[in-house]
Amino acid sequence: MIRATLFVIRDFRRIRAIAGILMRYGWGDVAKRLGRGSFIRRAGNALNSEASREVMSLPSEVRARLAIQELGPTFVKLGQVLATRPDIFPPNWIAEFAKLQDQVPPVAFEELLPELEKALGRSPFDVFRDFQVEPIAGASIAQVHLAKLQDGTPVVLKIRRPNVQHSIDADLRLLMHLGKLVEAEFEQARRFQPEEIISQFSKSLKRELDLALEGRNTERFAQNFAKDKNVKFAKIFWEFSSESVLVMEHIDGIAGNALQEAREAGLDLKLLAERGANAVLKMVLIDGFFHADPHPGNIFYLENNRVAIIDCGMVGRISFERRGEIADLLAALVSRDIETLRDILIIWAGDAEVDETKLSADVDEFICNYDNAPLKHLKFSALLNDLTTIMRENHLSVPPDLTMLFKALVTLEGLGRQLDPDFQIVSHLTPFVKKIIIDRYMPSTLFKRGRRGISSIANAITELPGDVSQVLKEAGRGKLKINLDLKRLDHFGHQLDHSTNRLTMAMITAALIVGSSIVMTVRGGPTLFGLPAFGFIGFFLAFVIGVMLVISIWRSGRD
Repeated sequence: MIRATLFVIRDFRRIRAIAGILMRYGWGDVAKRLGRGSFIRRAGNALNSEASREVMSLPSEVRARLAIQELGPTFVKLGQVLATRPDIFPPNWIAEFAKLQDQVPPVAFEELLPELEKALGRSPFDVFRDFQVEPIAGASIAQVHLAKLQDGTPVVLKIRRPNVQHSIDADLRLLMHLGKLVEAEFEQARRFQPEEIISQFSKSLKRELDLALEGRNTERFAQNFAKDKNVKFAKIFWEFSSESVLVMEHIDGIAGNALQEAREAGLDLKLLAERGANAVLKMVLIDGFFHADPHPGNIFYLENNRVAIIDCGMVGRISFERRGEIADLLAALVSRDIETLRDILIIWAGDAEVDETKLSADVDEFICNYDNAPLKHLKFSALLNDLTTIMRENHLSVPPDLTMLFKALVTLEGLGRQLDPDFQIVSHLTPFVKKIIIDRYMPSTLFKRGRRGISSIANAITELPGDVSQVLKEAGRGKLKINLDLKRLDHFGHQLDHSTNRLTMAMITAALIVGSSIVMTVRGGPTLFGLPAFGFIGFFLAFVIGVMLVISIWRSGRD
């Protein structure tokens, strides 16, 4: 209870705001279902805020989207991630989440100036020439200003908003707490690993806050594409860059959504779509390190039909093993291999119980629906939606590390179809899948896998006698332990912990009362309101803790 109380006190103002917004959009019942100990429910009870009839007449998914939009940038970004999880939400919810936009008004330059001066060590007007105080772009984390170096080189300054880190850290603490509550209280939600989803989201968002990391990501992409003259990334000027300010080369190109301007400049839109798709697919399937948000705002078109990619703060990583699974999945789709496709979905399901007969039938129907379909009519987003619907209906879930990948591929397909109505990502995927499969059976790769396998077997055989001996010794001493992961028992343990904390606080209160009574009889020392100061403070603390205990017990009795 002590830790929960400190948690509520630290972020109480934000908790009240969240509770008020949830209740205003008709989600007070969800807050109450989170059970005793729910910080949102506790704060919400004090607000007496009710949703209007007009709001309650809206569909649930619309009310959810409106609430998320009002909750602010952190929740908007989480909603954008959830928009890539059709395995969790039905299509109408996904469509609403897809409408979430990370749009906030710009911060006045006077508010940015102190942090900018601190990062640079002096005034930006002394460091740069022609510094423009009006931003050319902005989002929830940072905004962008134009300037020139002293030698006349045009640069872009990406400046982090003041106090944004404190605000996002508070929201992430609340989300992590919420994820734990959902996983503990909602049995059906556990298979989607809400804690893991929020953990992955939290890591991604914290990486975005570090603009120096974005600079390192940009340089890594530039290194990966050093031999490809058709893809460009901005140069980073590290002598002026830090965690809160990123100074990089200004790329003067045509914006990704300015299609008419690109046509008038004589650019080949079809070739641009092809080169952009090949760049992102190389990141995903070859490098295992990819730009997770390739929307038109992060793309520029350059002369000679080159593509420039900016804003590398949100990136994803795909392990070698996962890339192999993706290649096998895509190959199974092309070859109509039901067994392989089913096996990959089961691998992704982890420890979930699977009805393999039903899953095989659903996969068979899924493949038949796309049999003989022309490639130009095949939408990857629709295919992905159907595949994740199968997973949802079979109580399976997409691994959290794939959510950013699916988001990137769906965004890429949308951009490609803007440039070329006949664009289909599947045809661009095929060469990469073939390369992965061929590389898997190259002699050098087989040798490495064989050596690694032999090493693992040798280690297991070598360690087996010692492991068996250790188990027998522990069993003989009665110290053999078996760990069971039972969520309901975890919840019971939390309740027991709360009860123990209450008992401890009650004992502390009693000790304070007794000790303060003794102090009151001692003459001398500092006084407060004519009474011994330490005795008065002790009685006051005992009163506060006692009130907190009574409120806690009263609320727990109402649940």
